[in-house]
Amino acid sequence: MILGVTLLVVLGTIIGAVLYGRAQSKARSVEDWALGGRRMGTLIFWFLNAGEIYTTFAVLGISGFAWAYGAPAYLAFCSVSLSAAIGYWLMPKIWAAGRARSLVTQADFFADHYRARWLGVVVALVGIAALVVYVQIQITALGLILRMTLGTDVSPGMAAVLAAAAMLAFVFLAGLRSAAFAAGVKDVLMLVLVIALSATVAGIVGASSMADVYARAQDAFPGIGKLPGLKRDSGLSTTWLMTSALNVALANWIFPHMFQLSYSAATEDAIRRNAIFQPIYSLSYFFIILLGLAALLAGTIPPDGDINAVLLQFVSDRYPPWLVGLLAGTACLLALVPGSVLLLTAGSIFARNVVSPLYPALSDRAGLLASRLSMVGAAAIAVYLTLGGNRSLVEIGLSAYGAIGLLAPGVFLAFLWPRTSAVAVAGGLVAGYALLVTPPGEAWIAANFIEWEPGLVAMGAALIVTVAISLVAPRRAGATDTLPLNPQGETA
Repeated sequence: MILGVTLLVVLGTIIGAVLYGRAQSKARSVEDWALGGRRMGTLIFWFLNAGEIYTTFAVLGISGFAWAYGAPAYLAFCSVSLSAAIGYWLMPKIWAAGRARSLVTQADFFADHYRARWLGVVVALVGIAALVVYVQIQITALGLILRMTLGTDVSPGMAAVLAAAAMLAFVFLAGLRSAAFAAGVKDVLMLVLVIALSATVAGIVGASSMADVYARAQDAFPGIGKLPGLKRDSGLSTTWLMTSALNVALANWIFPHMFQLSYSAATEDAIRRNAIFQPIYSLSYFFIILLGLAALLAGTIPPDGDINAVLLQFVSDRYPPWLVGLLAGTACLLALVPGSVLLLTAGSIFARNVVSPLYPALSDRAGLLASRLSMVGAAAIAVYLTLGGNRSLVEIGLSAYGAIGLLAPGVFLAFLWPRTSAVAVAGGLVAGYALLVTPPGEAWIAANFIEWEPGLVAMGAALIVTVAISLVAPRRAGATDTLPLNPQGETA
């Protein structure tokens, strides 16, 4: 029954999404395929934007983090609300620049604003690398679900390959509009499931109410409700929470797929309305953390000690098969939809900002083919990373935010300080990555910024270097000093 219900949810949603996407738009170019023709209205934009928040990172990752650490899972509450506040200011600016200059990718923005095609290529490669890490999250989660529904006879490697193939198949069929439809379905299903599970979980673990689940967890595991949580030597302190939340908030809109999401909106109002109401989604984390604590009280032991599988194992142990199948199917969509958008974005960037500069005469049809082929390569790399690692989804996610956050100075300064130059942005990237990924840099951060999120420290270093170089070598003469903020002609 579990497999049957899972297939019903997944295949039903995919068929509906593909039919909707094809009825709305026939993709004739990378822009049509990747941006939905820049016609995403408020409702569709809402679900697509929420789809990038409500992923396996949010549901499986945070519930597992609560089970393993306790209070550090509160990171989810902070980061979503902070991101929405920044998005209210930043996303309309990105949207206006994209519409005025016919930009399709994040790398287009950098190449156009800084008048440096080479910088666009560099940013494209950085963006693709960060997206691949984020795809790894979705493949890891989808692989867990496939093993639960198909049986442990399916090896982790085969599960990862099947997960990547499913994402590729979905995104090849239509594009962004199909993903928007599927995002709406999975968000509604997941919200209903989380509320239903939360409403019944107290009785499952012998508590009198949801609040009593929290109280019992605190009694059984003293200190679980306050930082640093269950593992006092983990470094997950108040400092870690604040710096991690700030890093996520600043880096969230810097991801290439979030740029393309901004470009896809039909109006500026659609973006601002979404930014106002998106923090409502953070309320669902109360229930997700509740389920993680309930799993801990119930003595749930995930397979191989994998904290990413805690919620799946808890529901499998304590609930009827039809509900397990419904959760598995919905969780598949949680991985499938964002993963497909991430791959679509990586393909768009590769075709437009890596291949096109090498072959300027590339046709739209050839560009579309190059985009789709490059997605296969990105998925293969993500599968390789999945097989080579065993980290929690939250840890993988923070790594992705740290990697892409080094582009944040180049984005924010584009709207705030016209003096910023392409060379300065590149210099900031070099400085940031030197701290973030090299052993000496990692050691320096660990010694001087105790319990800080490394990505935020590296972002700060990138900002300092970018400003310093811009003071010495400002933007070259002839470059446009400002970017448009809206169609009426206001500027930054």
